[in-house]
Amino acid sequence: PGANAARLADGARRMLMPPVPNELFVEICGAVVRANGDWVPPAGVGAMYLRPVLFGSGASLGVSPSPEYTLAVYVAPVSQYFSGGARMRIEEAHQRAAPLGVGNVKCAGNYAPCFAAQKRAKADGYSDVIYLDVAGKFIEEAAASNFFCIGADGVLRTPALGSILPGVTRDSVIKVAEKIKSEGSSLLKDIKIGSVSLEDVLGAKEAFVTGTGAGISPLKHVSCGSKSVELPDPGPVTELLKSRMKQIQLGEVHLHDWLWDPFGDVDASRAAEIERGFL
Repeated sequence: PGANAARLADGARRMLMPPVPNELFVEICGAVVRANGDWVPPAGVGAMYLRPVLFGSGASLGVSPSPEYTLAVYVAPVSQYFSGGARMRIEEAHQRAAPLGVGNVKCAGNYAPCFAAQKRAKADGYSDVIYLDVAGKFIEEAAASNFFCIGADGVLRTPALGSILPGVTRDSVIKVAEKIKSEGSSLLKDIKIGSVSLEDVLGAKEAFVTGTGAGISPLKHVSCGSKSVELPDPGPVTELLKSRMKQIQLGEVHLHDWLWDPFGDVDASRAAEIERGFL
């Protein structure tokens, strides 16, 4: 949760909003989880999804930063983001973000413009869309998740940061992939973070998207115009990454101290103070 806290703070600074201190953010999320603990689904069945939202709530209608802000944390039990392998269409009629813009900020304005393209794609039988860069040559990301593909050479490819969202799950997958590579895996030969071309995607042997809601979601079909590729659901590398991530989430494998237990080692007096002021 510390990485999510840092991302919210970075986004707030970009939008001239006061950043929520990382420790306070984590404490608040912990309080929300404890208050809704009975709604946490069993492991393997679903997950408890948290959506923190920081918004201007001051008494001002001017085109300027608000004099006051509110942090709300929504919580809900959820199932899989995509039902089975996802079918994706590469979007050529709309671009999500521009260089030097705010495509790398997790703000509401980066999601609503994608709705029309998503609606068209879903009406045509697709799960979501994948966006290209402004030149129309390289992959950026899906409407609400980061993109990965694995080629016949065993190389895991994902777009570099810049105008895409710095996904926490994306970063986690990269670190897990690096660990698997260091173990000498015969499936995963290398990780390349940079330009991912249409040729890389249409020639891929596996592909998946990642996100807080999506987790690691395999893709079974990607199309771009008249060209398309059918993919395993999931492929062996995708399955290996999903398995390792699940082991970390269940505490069976420890990596980088990622886990934080909101029911465990919590200062009782501090927790009570947070809950009185927030819930």
